[in-house]
Formats: sequence, structure tokens, C-alpha cells
Amino acid sequence: MGLAHGSRHAEGTRAVEQLMGLVSANGGVDARPAFLDLAAPDLTTTAAALVATGHRSAVVVPLLFTVAFHATVDVPEAVAAASAATGLELVLADVLGTGEDTLELVRASLAQAAVPGDHDVLLYAVGSSTAAANEAVHDLAERLARHRGGRARAAFATTDPRPAAVLPELGDRVALVPLFLAPGLLLAPLATLARERGWVLLPPLGDLAAPLVLRRHAQARQRAGLR
Repeated sequence: MGLAHGSRHAEGTRAVEQLMGLVSANGGVDARPAFLDLAAPDLTTTAAALVATGHRSAVVVPLLFTVAFHATVDVPEAVAAASAATGLELVLADVLGTGEDTLELVRASLAQAAVPGDHDVLLYAVGSSTAAANEAVHDLAERLARHRGGRARAAFATTDPRPAAVLPELGDRVALVPLFLAPGLLLAPLATLARERGWVLLPPLGDLAAPLVLRRHAQARQRAGLR
């Protein structure tokens, strides 16, 4: 199961559903979406549906890029509640993270959009009250810059630095890269910035993340000794 935060944005829910459909098709697994908030189904509902089709265990992959409150509190609580309510053995995988495989995912998105290597990049993430989570995104931007001729900087939707504070560090040719899996209301400022500056706005990472979700799923199964 892919456990996303959830959004009131209908396209955001559909994008997560589409991603999990692709995970199913590519990985030969029964991959289903679930949401922590603002969208249905929740994890207990999805777990019950798996039990109804004969599953006795499942892996929960948090569709999150950083280790912050959702990953450390909300997700474990949802997993414990779903397992207790349904009797399904749930194995919790690592979050998607900001490691080398996520770096390659961002690079693949830039390549797919044919963004020239000398363009600067604004990497835009949700942001967190957990400083280490934000630092992980800054570090991802720094590592991205090492593979490009242009600069790369991180900015956030809900905390500092916001995009406006980062713009003086960037040039005239900038690609706006959301560190998001799906569309959502938090991307509105980025769309406005793209229109005002005539910059390219890349879509959320979405389907490109299917191999990464499958990797987290396989790693969790291996750790748990599941066949």
C-alpha cells in the first residue's frame, strides 16, 4: 500500500491512484492507495479490502520525501490502528527519502522535460517544522547542482526560505521542480511564479516514482523476511 498525506485537490488523489496502478503493473504486486487525511480511503479501509481478498500481510510505503512529523507520528499510528482493526500484518517501509535514488528521480524529471544543464533549478518542497527534514531537501538541491552547470536551490511551501527569498540566488533561466508526487493546492505559488517569469514548471514526479516505490517495498519485505 502506498500511504500518501492526502489532499482536497481531486487531481492529487487521482495521481496517487495512478501511481499505485503503475506500481501494480510494473511490479506484479497488489498495490493500492491510502491516505492519512483529506482523501479516501484511509489505511484501515484499504487494509480491510486486502483482507477481504485473502491477503494476510502487506507492506506500507509512506509516500513522503522527508522524515518529519507525518513519517514519525502519523504514519506509525495509522499502521498500528489499521493492523489492530483488520488483523492484517503490516510492515512499514522507509519513506521515499532524499537519497541518491530520489536524486536520480529528479534528474530523470529534468531530462524528460528537456531542461538544459545550464539552467538553474528551484527545488520546491512542502517544508516542515523539523529542521533536519528541511536540511535534507537543501542537501538534495546541493547534490543536484553537482550534476549540472546551473545552480540549484531549495525553497518551501510552508516554511522559510520561501521561493521569493531564494530568487536573488538564481539567474534568468530557471526550472521549477516540485518535490511532490501529485498536484495540490501548495503548488499554486509555483505556478504563479512560472507564469510571471516565463520559467518552465515541471509536473509533480508522479508516475516516475513507481520504481522508487517498488524499491522501498522490496527492501521492507526483505527486512521482514516476507516472501
